[in-house]
Amino acid sequence: MDVKFRKHLAVAHRNLRALLASTPLKTDALPIEMPASGVYLFTERGRHLYVGRSNRLRKGIPLHYRRASKHSSAAFAFRLARKATRREVASYKTEGSRKQLAADPTFARAFLRAKERIRRMEVRFVEEKDQLRQTLLEVCAAAVLSTPFNDFDTH
Repeated sequence: MDVKFRKHLAVAHRNLRALLASTPLKTDALPIEMPASGVYLFTERGRHLYVGRSNRLRKGIPLHYRRASKHSSAAFAFRLARKATRREVASYKTEGSRKQLAADPTFARAFLRAKERIRRMEVRFVEEKDQLRQTLLEVCAAAVLSTPFNDFDTH
């Protein structure tokens, strides 16, 4: 394995341990002073469900559960709503697209319920400013923790 890549992976593993060791917080109790950039993890009743990354953690985490958040900025809630409505296959055609699902009243209600569910979850975060290392940490955490709502599919 390439030496440089191995070093990046070592940092990702160290940051994963730090992420898991960090104190879980309620989403409405995010500290005023927190890192600008990093990786976060949503957990519900001890089960890790979703890991994400942001260069604006303080503003990015709440996008998953704010009522005004659109389907395009609340990826985790959108995936929870897809599962709840049994519309889990992503589509870039009109039928089954994000836009079409967001306009469906049944899906819209499931989306709002998903946001409320996320609001009640615990969240952890760890600082990581480097974009490459953020990406590796997100992928590493999703793989190691088997987070069911992460999606790395390309379309």
